[in-house]
Amino acid sequence: MTNLGYYLENILNFTDLAGLDLTLQNVLNPFNQPYYEFAAVLLIAVLADLIFQEPPTAIHPVVLIGKWISFVKKHVPNSYKKLYGIFIGLSTIFISGAGAFLILYLTNLDFVPAIIRVIIQAFFLKATFAIRSMITPANAIYKEMKTTSERENIRFELRTYVSRDTKKLSDEHIVSAIVESISENYVDSILSPIFYYAVFGPYGLIAAYCFKAASTLDSMVGYKDEIHKEIGWFSAKTDDVLNFIPARISPVFLAIGAICSNFIPKIKPKPEFSAKECIKCTIKYHSVSKSPNSGWSMAAAAGALKVKLVKEGEYVIGELYEKVNIEDIKRISILLITSSVILVTIFLFVMTVIPYIFRFCFQIS
Repeated sequence: MTNLGYYLENILNFTDLAGLDLTLQNVLNPFNQPYYEFAAVLLIAVLADLIFQEPPTAIHPVVLIGKWISFVKKHVPNSYKKLYGIFIGLSTIFISGAGAFLILYLTNLDFVPAIIRVIIQAFFLKATFAIRSMITPANAIYKEMKTTSERENIRFELRTYVSRDTKKLSDEHIVSAIVESISENYVDSILSPIFYYAVFGPYGLIAAYCFKAASTLDSMVGYKDEIHKEIGWFSAKTDDVLNFIPARISPVFLAIGAICSNFIPKIKPKPEFSAKECIKCTIKYHSVSKSPNSGWSMAAAAGALKVKLVKEGEYVIGELYEKVNIEDIKRISILLITSSVILVTIFLFVMTVIPYIFRFCFQIS
């Protein structure tokens, strides 16, 4: 055993403390679940997301998180609203994390077969991210825009995608809003939950649910209007902090996704994706949005597609690029899928290889 492994083992070796076995091995992997199973959970969860629809709302874990938030929102006091907002945030994150811990505990009971354990954990992990449901509504809008000149219904449907007023949006601004929304949510709805699952290993499901709780909180109370600005302050800040790293690494995945997308025969001879412009646009425009995180992936996507994104009165990203057109809805969908496949592939490698390298270096049995 190396010296570092020796000291870590001894620091954490409190087996005589309250009957707990806090050896390094048990702290790193409390249920002693094989590391390859965590990679299998991620792979099955991603495949399930791409193949199947979302679970029914009655059993969807994130819907249950939302119901708890809705319940506590109904009991906001007249004073100490910011403090109550902290309670809403911490209680939601704690309950979500505790629920994930319970799933890990129950699925690691001795009588549970490994295949059942992996499938159950994959079901709950799948609920924390959304790849298919990100592009399905966009493709529906694309088909409608191609088949009819009527835009009222499309503008109404677009409200599920964006927070801006959609009543008078032109075709260019409709497409721009979709591209912006998909690229922004690539971080919040795909990259971040998978990132936290992969990074925290045996604790990954707990980390993914803690993040999803923060993300759901931000979407339900993290606004700056009079009703939410105090109770939602903590939730909005927490979401910003948790998305900080994923947002800043998102251009890497989008750039690699842009390279891979050029090898998909369906998109040729349409404009190619550009990894170079993806990085250049990110460097120049990542700070145009008021959000500390959303500009990174939006600028990266604009560069990868080489299109100009406009939110009137707020920002223009890539003003030297061509205006968006209807086909860019399909192109951003392709970029989203390829970039998601890339990030999952990289994280699967990390989850499969790194634990064994760590165990080998520190000689952990």
